Amino acid sequence: MKLLELTLNTVVLKKGNKEDRANHEPVKFKGTTLIRIGSYKKRLKDYPEKERELWRLFDKTPFEDQIAKNNLNADQVLNCLDYPAYFDLTAQNLPSHKNGILQQLVAEKMIRKNQAGRWDIYNLGAILFAKDLAFFPELRHKAIRIIQYANSSRTETVREREEKRGYAISFFQAIDFINILLPTREIITPKGQRKDMPMYPPTALWELVANMLIHQDFNLKGTSPMVEIFDHRIEITNTGQPLVDPRRFLDTPPQSRNEALAAFLRRIEVCEERGSGIDKVMQVIETHHYPLPAPQFEVLEKHTRVTLSATKTFAKMSREERVITCYFHACMKHINKSYMTRLSLRRRLHCSDNAAKQVITQTGEKSLLRLANPEAKRHFQYLPYWA
Repeated sequence: MKLLELTLNTVVLKKGNKEDRANHEPVKFKGTTLIRIGSYKKRLKDYPEKERELWRLFDKTPFEDQIAKNNLNADQVLNCLDYPAYFDLTAQNLPSHKNGILQQLVAEKMIRKNQAGRWDIYNLGAILFAKDLAFFPELRHKAIRIIQYANSSRTETVREREEKRGYAISFFQAIDFINILLPTREIITPKGQRKDMPMYPPTALWELVANMLIHQDFNLKGTSPMVEIFDHRIEITNTGQPLVDPRRFLDTPPQSRNEALAAFLRRIEVCEERGSGIDKVMQVIETHHYPLPAPQFEVLEKHTRVTLSATKTFAKMSREERVITCYFHACMKHINKSYMTRLSLRRRLHCSDNAAKQVITQTGEKSLLRLANPEAKRHFQYLPYWA
């Protein structure tokens, strides 16, 4: 049986040209999904084997290669996309004529010319450079949402903002807006000067928000990447479960659902593809001028959530926070070719020797640590369980 090819938003179904097939769902006409059998159009549900074959085909198409909007003229394409921002962010001169702009976007695989001689916009072009994601029905719910609450619950919203433009533009706007909302604390410098310092490490926020965008599962509809700001914590949520166990974020080679999206955001210095984002997060949290527990990673049914807590004394940390902080401290030590010790954990948690010993015991009970020198009588060294 030949592989069936479809074009979006039309009942014309074709064989042959791979570039003109539907990318994420079969064609519908007046609510009925159709397929061409010979020279006749038939209801797809009457041919279950062919329907399964088509869905297998769609599943293999990367999100970035799917079509966000099709059959446009050149002016419509340029009205949908913020092409000056593309040339600015990639440090290129803006072409003086329309054709030069279009050809550069084609080269970046953000748009294409279809068989009818008109233009299609790929998801990659739309999610990065849409002037308004509402122009693209399948992407309108993928805009970054930022919500600030009055306290530790979601009962009272103080501010809410939706960054409606593509990620290449809205990422920087979102980071600026988040930083405006976040509290600062006054510290005394070694020279005796008073200085306001951010409550949360800016690098950690940057990396976590970038990861939120890059690693989301775009196949899950009706939900958006979201940053929620509470009085003493920030929750960063993206759609989809992670491709690796969160406990192995620090040592596992990078994996991304959206490779083309990640590659372009790396080019404009939003992120790195080396898998060092979480390493940076942990490093700046460990060395922050206020004691911070390690981030909490939650894998939900259809989402992944990272919670970044504000400064906490050891006494105010929950047992779970102490254990996960101990574990990630051991991970960071191992990655940096060293070992966690009771002394290093005391300094990390700002606690007593007995308290550090108790946390190490509790972390070991969770099977997250192992002894690096089991033959030693004292001065024990610890490694994460996977090392």
